[in-house]
Amino acid sequence: MPTITLHQVIKAQPEVCFDLARDVTTHTESTAKSKENAVAGKTSGLLGLDDVITWEAKHFGIRQHLTAKVTKVEKYSFFEDVMVRSVFESFTHKHYFYKSRSGGTIMTDVFSYTPPCGVIGVLADRLFLKRYMKNLLKNRSLYLKRKAEAVATRGKL
Repeated sequence: MPTITLHQVIKAQPEVCFDLARDVTTHTESTAKSKENAVAGKTSGLLGLDDVITWEAKHFGIRQHLTAKVTKVEKYSFFEDVMVRSVFESFTHKHYFYKSRSGGTIMTDVFSYTPPCGVIGVLADRLFLKRYMKNLLKNRSLYLKRKAEAVATRGKL
């Protein structure tokens, strides 16, 4: 099972980062390149424990749907979403928020997944899928960083 781990240092409190990472609107903004939109389940506001959301997006020129459920939440420090339905065989996305020594946040994403289509999917993962997913998560992380730091400067969400 491939795993992608990314760390992002953010000059904002963990509470701000945690809420922005669970915000449906912020997620949509951060994935504008793939035209990701919430189309079913919890389609606005902050995702919480047991919330289910279906996203529609265009990846590799193909419109796709992905349904995930928030399975664990530890206020301001951690949440996890797990695939319910998707082209992937499975995935788990863990989001950690640690207070840094400088007073900001270290945000860590751990995305573990099983590629679709058996052996062909494993080959696709080695050739391009893992790199694609890492870039998608990295771009989302950078967007969250910029937005959280802007919010920290203004003082409100």
